Amino acid sequence: MPSVTVLVLAPTAGPEAGPLERGLDDVRSTLADHHRAAFLDAGADGVVVHREPPDHTPFGSRLRHLVRDLGSEAVSGGLIVLGATAIPLATAADRRAFVVAARGEMPAALTNLRHSADVLAIARAGEILRALPDLETDNALPLWLAASGIPVRDMAGRRRLAMDVDSPLDLVLLERAPHPPPVPALPASVSATARARLAALRRVAADPGAELLVAGRTSAADLRWLESRTQSRTRALIEERGLRAASAGALLGRPNRRAPRTTLGLLLDRAGPEALGHLAADLSDGALVDSRVLLAHRLGADERHWPTPEDRYASDLLLADRVADPWLRALTEAAADAPVPVVLGGHSLVGPGLGLALRPTHRSRRDP
Repeated sequence: MPSVTVLVLAPTAGPEAGPLERGLDDVRSTLADHHRAAFLDAGADGVVVHREPPDHTPFGSRLRHLVRDLGSEAVSGGLIVLGATAIPLATAADRRAFVVAARGEMPAALTNLRHSADVLAIARAGEILRALPDLETDNALPLWLAASGIPVRDMAGRRRLAMDVDSPLDLVLLERAPHPPPVPALPASVSATARARLAALRRVAADPGAELLVAGRTSAADLRWLESRTQSRTRALIEERGLRAASAGALLGRPNRRAPRTTLGLLLDRAGPEALGHLAADLSDGALVDSRVLLAHRLGADERHWPTPEDRYASDLLLADRVADPWLRALTEAAADAPVPVVLGGHSLVGPGLGLALRPTHRSRRDP
């Protein structure tokens, strides 16, 4: 029977990291240990946690070298690759499904999301990954596998597997999960404003006379949840889904035809970031805004050109005085001072974390 090795990628914070980024690094370490124990319980033969400071090495190149360093015996069977902060809400059954897929006799793959992969199980991984190109991110790996003729299945129907921890704000969302992962809670001193805004948005979502704005990388499944589980009307701006996976285009012979663009970003180009609060109030009674697509609109998809992670994390928590980048600070101040409750965040806020953010506390909790 083929063996299965799990590779958990847990990059460490760099020496220039601020307090929010260092706190997220502690969470990353905790989740890496959690994945190690949980995948061994699920039947994996071995788990390797790889920790090193981040650099500019493309994901594809890094993975090729890591697979080589694991040795032929470790990957002659199957390999499961995931980031330490991925799938924090995975169940034992979810992990067993990945282990079973990786133990297959024929080359094949199973991922949580085909166009935005956070975890991937690959059967006969060694012979497949030798030809892996220099993909910029893990999100593009299933697309490359499919283009190479490898059958790829996904588990998109399990919404909990789309949740990731990309920001301290995601820790606030995870606290409302039926079975939250074993991660430390954010101090009240840094999370109070964001918590209060999320509570206000839950009141908006429970009001049949209100309208809720969701802007960014939300999906049809997220909209179905909103339509069935909230009382308010929904206004959605769905934009730049697959933003990270798009880096595979050129390598697959399908280069992107345009730079990232968003409707809200175009409005802010004209009115300035200071206008966000009033735009949100003109369109809704409360808003959840994916600020990463706004940054991609303004600065391109390469995160190296964006404000620092520390700035982005502070913005998510509406701590404008801790944001150094002038544009992002102005955007954050506008959200914090808006006439209606506005929360900024990443993909989790407007996607898999919507159910965690908006579900009333008194309702029964189902799969987010």
